[in-house]
Amino acid sequence: MVSIMENRENKIKNEIENGKENVVEIQNLTKNYGKYPGVKDVSFSVKQGDIFGFLGPNGAGKSTTIRSMLGLISFEEGSIHILGRDVKREKEEILKEVGYMPSEAMFYPSMTVKDTIKMAEEIHRKDCSSEAEKICERLQVSKNKKMSELSLGNRKKVSIVCAMQHKPKLFVFDEPTSGLDPLMQAEFFQLIEEYVSQGATCMLSTHVLSEVKKYCKNVAIMKQGSLQCVEQVSNITKTNAKRIKMTRDGIHLDYLYEGNLNDLYKELQGHDITDILIEEPSLEEIFTKFYENK
Repeated sequence: MVSIMENRENKIKNEIENGKENVVEIQNLTKNYGKYPGVKDVSFSVKQGDIFGFLGPNGAGKSTTIRSMLGLISFEEGSIHILGRDVKREKEEILKEVGYMPSEAMFYPSMTVKDTIKMAEEIHRKDCSSEAEKICERLQVSKNKKMSELSLGNRKKVSIVCAMQHKPKLFVFDEPTSGLDPLMQAEFFQLIEEYVSQGATCMLSTHVLSEVKKYCKNVAIMKQGSLQCVEQVSNITKTNAKRIKMTRDGIHLDYLYEGNLNDLYKELQGHDITDILIEEPSLEEIFTKFYENK
């Protein structure tokens, strides 16, 4: 009976997931900077309600893709639809429903935090005061200081408020948690999960792979301007590799082992093993190996 119920629940979940609309649809996106390629033939989609990881090393094409999505730069080939709208024809309507946080937000240094948040509110032409107050309280934002007086982490908090306060349908965050302390990082993701539970969607570009594993269901991986894969995070993190730490014949060894553990045990026979630890590789190691194989 339990298995029947579980199968039924999984079937319902799959039906719901398959019925969700694509909030982001990118087809064959190509953008060049003169004779240098930015991104080439990139295609992927993000479904409504997803926290979608967007990964890649520096120069992979992530920022170019995001700026193209938001109509901040033009592109030569392909198409981008956000919330069912064509970014080339309906950019202004799209941006009303998007909360964008760049990796390095620029502010007027002489303005106070309160006035900066108010200016962002006025751009969206709606009363966001209640939502802004809630987010400021959650993130412990001091609204009376000037922007020039803030640390990197506190400027990040103001960026988050500006991106969230109008309750957009799509969040696009580029390295949002750099500079935030662990408590604020946790609070930030709690806010994201709350908005997503209310129907929003989040696209998260980050180098913090532990965030991807904990919060993202699906991920797109970029390298040198090309899309390497779009996959469920759970599938990418499946691996037979093990991190081996041992002292053998007086020598300390620390390496990633990708073979059969039974073969490893055979290899160790006849050696003087004084210490050994076998553990799962870190998420960083898994993704590094992924990039090497691609």
